[in-house]
Amino acid sequence: MPSKYSVSLERLIKEFDFETLYLPVSANELSVTSPDVNRPGLILAGRDDYFDPERAQFLGLSEIEFLKTLDTQKQYQSLKKLCSKRPPFILITRNLTPPDCIFELAEQFKVPLLRTSESTSSCMSALINFLGTELADRITRHGVLVEVYGEGILIIGDSGVGKSETAVELIKRGHRLIADDAVEIRRVSSKTLVGSAPDNIRHFIELRGIGIINARRIFGMGAVKLSEKINMVIQLEPWNPEKVYDRMGIDNEYINIMNVKIPLTVVPVKPGRNLAIIIEVAAMNNRQKKMGYNAAKELLHQLGIHEEEPEPEEVEIWQSY
Repeated sequence: MPSKYSVSLERLIKEFDFETLYLPVSANELSVTSPDVNRPGLILAGRDDYFDPERAQFLGLSEIEFLKTLDTQKQYQSLKKLCSKRPPFILITRNLTPPDCIFELAEQFKVPLLRTSESTSSCMSALINFLGTELADRITRHGVLVEVYGEGILIIGDSGVGKSETAVELIKRGHRLIADDAVEIRRVSSKTLVGSAPDNIRHFIELRGIGIINARRIFGMGAVKLSEKINMVIQLEPWNPEKVYDRMGIDNEYINIMNVKIPLTVVPVKPGRNLAIIIEVAAMNNRQKKMGYNAAKELLHQLGIHEEEPEPEEVEIWQSY
């Protein structure tokens, strides 16, 4: 299914250093909309069942060697069948030399023709990963995304609760900012979300009473990062004396973001609490849980208390941006 997003062919050529053999028009006028790629062995052999013309087509060693076994007329017919589908581009790998007729057919059907020195498998893997991220479904939500000890922490909460101030304190403690105020979240797989900042506000932080600052210019390049996987969500909320907060960490709560479950921790805010240190500990604790260690369960075990693990709770607390 084609994506509603696109990536310009010019960007792909620059990103992967592709050699341009033929372009019908300027590369910035051409685009790719499918995150999938294809090796067109079947269609070269005459079978075009279920062929997806939206996919980039790779001609590797197997395809080129197969074409060499055909006479000139059959080579022409096989490649004509491929080019007539008008894929977004055809990429020849390993710097191989294709049959001469492919240049005539590419020009006839206006199919971009590129080449790379990379092997077919490694280039396909890199391109699928790149397109999977760039063309992924995405939403934009209010919050702050930081990297703490290698964990992507999405901090959410009402305006004025202290998200940006906490992010600045984390940056001063050696961690990195990905996005402030607006976080663009992409679903790159069924289990993975990646967050980044919109281009026009990247590296900027709003601090009430101070104004807008540029984190990269004030704290240096090491204080920022372009994107990060979202490993957990921390919700900051004003301390409510009537609410009972989890003191053990046995209960598991998750937030559903684009049908992906992400661990959620609610942190109450009140004067005297060092939120940056709390978030650092939460990041390390989340990593330990992923590695199979739960401090609360070990404590209960040492106390001789055997408690059944509760069912994970899934909550929905998003506010529209």
